[in-house]
Amino acid sequence: MPPSPRGPTSRPTVWVNCAASLDGRLAFAGGRRAPLSSPEDLERVQRIRAEVDAILVGVGTVLKDDPSLRVHWELLHQVPGRNPTRVVVDSTGRTPATARILDASAPTIIATSERSTRAFPAHIRTIVAGATRVDLRQLFSELHGLGVRKLMVEGGSEVLSSVLRGGLFDRFTIYYAPVVIGGSSAPAVIAGPETHGPDGWTGLELVALERVGVGYLATYGPPGRGASQAKP
Repeated sequence: MPPSPRGPTSRPTVWVNCAASLDGRLAFAGGRRAPLSSPEDLERVQRIRAEVDAILVGVGTVLKDDPSLRVHWELLHQVPGRNPTRVVVDSTGRTPATARILDASAPTIIATSERSTRAFPAHIRTIVAGATRVDLRQLFSELHGLGVRKLMVEGGSEVLSSVLRGGLFDRFTIYYAPVVIGGSSAPAVIAGPETHGPDGWTGLELVALERVGVGYLATYGPPGRGASQAKP
């Protein structure tokens, strides 16, 4: 991955990754998990996880999928090694007490806002970043201060939207499965406010496109920086 930005607003190098249907849906109706990644893509994701310092998801992903966010070393045919720090964006403290993210199998950070009164177990680090909702720019800066230099963002749609629309990324990879889902309640890759015209959209630069298993992987970077930022 490319070097992280430097200076007073330093943040980790941010790699956004997701899998979607051809019509841009992350899951089935109501957010029910959809098996969109091919075996080859699953292995690719595990390689990224093994490389980064931390993995970030939103609390919606925790509520829907209860992920462990560990490296599945068995998919890499490797002896288990370290797991990256797990980061959950949870503005109001909705992470269930039984969530796998709260076990002690890997370092874990819950990012909350000032309006959260939730107390988490002693082994969980809490970062308060923002008054009513988590300020990702502030959070990324604090993560950088804790030594996180490579951060993987996995979703869900609100987090993906905030990171991409806010320009807080260096690489965005999206695996397109050869399926369409449709409907009105299946979550899209990008959520958030409506875009009413070209002045409101977020431009990206396509830097690579490759076949991966039965689908294809598109790699994007920020406009004007895409080619350099997308290099490992």
